[in-house]
Amino acid sequence: MAMPGLTGDYFADSLIYICDHTDDGAMGIMVNRTSDMSLVELFSQLGLPNNRRWLDTPVLEGGPVSMERGLVLHSDEKQFESSAPLGFGLCLSTALDVLQAIASDNAPQQFLVALGYAGWGAGQLEDEVANNVWLTAPAETKILFHQNNEKKLTLAAQTLGIDIRLIAARPGHA
Repeated sequence: MAMPGLTGDYFADSLIYICDHTDDGAMGIMVNRTSDMSLVELFSQLGLPNNRRWLDTPVLEGGPVSMERGLVLHSDEKQFESSAPLGFGLCLSTALDVLQAIASDNAPQQFLVALGYAGWGAGQLEDEVANNVWLTAPAETKILFHQNNEKKLTLAAQTLGIDIRLIAARPGHA
């Protein structure tokens, strides 16, 4: 969760699901920022069936890295050739096969589609957490796949028993 001190930053008010975290760095997807594109528009651009069912389903802005690259975070009851199991009942898929399945009404039970991702170099994310840029909490699928993207950050903070809106943007001094 982005701390309130990130006002004006690209990541302000963002909630990021960390998909991979190793000694070499980390990668995640912003799960609460919608782009101006719907799934129907994306399917049209890719020449996939135009399933009007997804007309109101937005494509998320996953982060500033490789914004032309599509990523699908989804429940693991269906896996595809490109699926990478993440644990906790989730997979990350990057190939056209998962988008074809969604367009053809063969979608995983829960999914979100994002363009781009957030990335950190070795030790960078740890430094940012230590400097109160991010607040961490265990992921919950009911929040990741919640229909209202604007509420996800607030819901994630509530899992820690806090109201993110009441946290000061700058630390005080006693």
